[in-house]
Amino acid sequence: MTIQELQRALAKAGFDPGPIDGISGPKTRAAVREFQRKNGLEADGIAGPKTLAKLFGVSDKQLVTKKTNGSIIGDVPADMPWLAEAKRLIGTTEVAGPGNNPAILAMAQAPDIGFSSDETPWCGLFVAHCISSTLPDEPIPANPLGARQWLKFGRTVDPQFGSVLVFWRGSPSGWQGHVGFYWAEDDLHYHVLGGNQSNSVNVSRMAKSRLLAATWPKATEPEGIRRMKNGAGITITTNEQ
Repeated sequence: MTIQELQRALAKAGFDPGPIDGISGPKTRAAVREFQRKNGLEADGIAGPKTLAKLFGVSDKQLVTKKTNGSIIGDVPADMPWLAEAKRLIGTTEVAGPGNNPAILAMAQAPDIGFSSDETPWCGLFVAHCISSTLPDEPIPANPLGARQWLKFGRTVDPQFGSVLVFWRGSPSGWQGHVGFYWAEDDLHYHVLGGNQSNSVNVSRMAKSRLLAATWPKATEPEGIRRMKNGAGITITTNEQ
């Protein structure tokens, strides 16, 4: 179930999700909440299994998530809007020199973080934006710009599609770190969809031995999806900046 499929179903049911653009923005979340209220569901704006089952006129047991052998088929599921937002931002890149990319500065608006320059490390800002702009009621850590602060986020889970991955940099016992989202994995690396990876939003490979923990938003239930992929052609990083 993709965000676009959710938007089309909401529109067909008479609830305006805004443009059918695959972005879980404020209008789409408002449409989900309105649908939930009209159907006696918890109005949290998250298109979870009960909401999707009601929207598509099937029972919870009949609702089939697009999985094969634990792998997702196609796009990001509708109940992972933070990951859809992360994917949408792939290619966002710092401006070389003294300038700033306004798209990166704008990431500070949803979580209301003081951030004035894309020369400041922004991997934590990227994660904070993706979470706060799509799950506005989900608490984020104090000082979310600090990558290791995300160890305090949500609940700890096994690494899985859509989870927040926190890595050490420099030393496992030090203070430096990197944070991004699980996109896939191979035998030795996680494929991380993150910001400030070679100064841009992209998918990079990071050694599994560097992982400190994986976390998940408390507002949704982990799905346990693992994506095994060939890492050929994906850059391996050791000191993300």
